[in-house]
Amino acid sequence: MTRGRVPGVLVLEPHRLTDERGVFYEGVRTDALTAVTGRPFVPRQVNYSVSRRGTLRGLHGVRVPPGQAKLVTCVRGSVRDVVVDLRLGSPEFGTYETTALDAESGRAVYVPEGVVHGFLALTDDACVSYLLSTPHVPGTQIDIDPLDPDLAIAWTAGAPADLELLLSAKDRAAPGVREAEAAGLLPYWRGSRHPAAPLPQRSGASG
Repeated sequence: MTRGRVPGVLVLEPHRLTDERGVFYEGVRTDALTAVTGRPFVPRQVNYSVSRRGTLRGLHGVRVPPGQAKLVTCVRGSVRDVVVDLRLGSPEFGTYETTALDAESGRAVYVPEGVVHGFLALTDDACVSYLLSTPHVPGTQIDIDPLDPDLAIAWTAGAPADLELLLSAKDRAAPGVREAEAAGLLPYWRGSRHPAAPLPQRSGASG
């Protein structure tokens, strides 16, 4: 497991065993994940999405409470996975990170409570698996505009020029970060009630 700039986010890189039959690897050990995060991770719901090439899903999160941690893996095809720290009072507020997820590597991203998530499908029929720490509760989802200029996420950096973004009407209509903060939708960093730090001029890291 490796840590990135966004506090609490982990990238899991499995050890792959290969022979003439194919490949075997452990996707996650929840006890090991709990030991690193200090918080139990017991999946309560498993979701899958299948996306056309160019599909951009997100940015999505869950209000705290109830909060929701997730483990995200691409089990077919490849995606550019993005997490954004929108926890008010976080030292990395407004920072985003990207991670390449694909079926071949088995790489996964652990997304803690309060961090929003999205991805861009780089192949047709890209299938993403989500292990969720809490079941879906209607009315608690946070939607943030993935193209918000305040975040300036480089979704298509290095992607083929013919890649066209496909978003749902709901994601296109989602509020930006400033609107979401004004509406009281964003969670606080570890109980902080201090105003959020200004959004960084440029943010992002890739893996």
